[in-house]
Amino acid sequence: MAQIAEIIKYEGDNSTFIWKHPVEDFNSLTQLIVHESQEALFFMNGQALDLFGAGRYTLETQNIPMIGKVLNRATGGESPFHCEVYFINKTVQMAIKWGTDSKIRFLEPSLGIPLEIGACGELNLTVSDSRKLLVKLVGTMRGIAWEEKGMGFTKSIQNSFRPLISTAVKAHLSNAIKSNNINILEIDENLERLSDVLRQSIVPGFEEYGLTIPQFYITNVALPENNPNFRRMRELHTVSFQTRMIQAEALVKSAQADAEAEITAARRKIELEKQLTETEVAKREAERDLIRAQADAQATKMAGFAEAEVMRAKGYDQKDVLQTEVQKAYAEGIGNMTINGSGGGVAGDMIGLGVGMAAAGAVAPQLGDMFKGFAPNPSTEAPVPEAKCAKCGATLPANAKFCLECGEKVAPAIPADMVVCPECGNTVSKGKFCPECGHKFVTVCPKCGKDVVVGAKFCLECGEKL
Repeated sequence: MAQIAEIIKYEGDNSTFIWKHPVEDFNSLTQLIVHESQEALFFMNGQALDLFGAGRYTLETQNIPMIGKVLNRATGGESPFHCEVYFINKTVQMAIKWGTDSKIRFLEPSLGIPLEIGACGELNLTVSDSRKLLVKLVGTMRGIAWEEKGMGFTKSIQNSFRPLISTAVKAHLSNAIKSNNINILEIDENLERLSDVLRQSIVPGFEEYGLTIPQFYITNVALPENNPNFRRMRELHTVSFQTRMIQAEALVKSAQADAEAEITAARRKIELEKQLTETEVAKREAERDLIRAQADAQATKMAGFAEAEVMRAKGYDQKDVLQTEVQKAYAEGIGNMTINGSGGGVAGDMIGLGVGMAAAGAVAPQLGDMFKGFAPNPSTEAPVPEAKCAKCGATLPANAKFCLECGEKVAPAIPADMVVCPECGNTVSKGKFCPECGHKFVTVCPKCGKDVVVGAKFCLECGEKL
């Protein structure tokens, strides 16, 4: 006689994927409770009918439309049909371990060395289609879990899918390593990429049975550490790595040297531009000083011209003024002379003439300045120095252009108040600047403030090094 149940709910553990409730043939007023992340599939007479999501249900006709009116609607009565309920766990089963059952033969592409490797890892598994999993994999069993021990089931998903996982890993791991140009010695840093490739090859086999793999991980690839060929390959890789490191260091040093050279060149360029700027500023100052000096000279000249024009407009010049003063003084002396028979008058006349001449003497310097250069006194002129040949030392005649002894060309004599400008080559009057090109002749000693010749190394006054 079948059991009568009032409440049906899931009583399996979390590692179980599908669990069949032990009570069968319950009455039509039985309460079905389905928790979140679960589904319940109702079977009747061996046929899968309705699928229930999370909630509380009363097994009545209106709640199970596929059953129709076949259930016994009498309260407390027994159903004349065979009824079963399967609960499906929809949670994601985490960190499910997997591994290859044997070594994978792998031919290293760069050196052609045959190797044997293994792989293992973990995966996350969940139910994607409850009806498909129950019909195609569980059948009439009491349920199924990942491992054999789950709820004492006779079949496990692990045993069912181990060949599929192992075959897929063996078939695709070697090809994934080669196609992605992964060095077998650097495989650990490429595990994520390899995991994604293998997941895409394994998922279709699970989805055929209503399961899916959200995540698939390769946690370790076992390398043949004891293989002599593998050890030699590792040594070659180490040498290659050291060579690349040396080349990288040399490249870094070269880049640093180039950078330092560029910095030095930039500093020199800045310093040169600074010096050129200072020279340009000094030249501009010299040009301004020359312009001011020329302007002052021109103003003085124009003032003299204006005064001369005024005097000519009045009808006389400086010579007329001096002559007038001399005549006046002479007249005053003559007018003071008297004739005395006793001879005393002659002495007085001489005295008067002397007074007049003294008055004329007051203007004598002006008269001498006026006629200076026209009638020089031979006795007061400075003696002309004797000219010598710069090459042989022979005495040269006055105004000679070539030496009579050796034929050396004689440089023209330069007056004492004149100087040859080193910039333009013109003979000009001595001063601080050349009136032709504005070249600066003298500069100021930074220590004593005296004028020194441009280009001198020491000050003639204080000996300061310039």
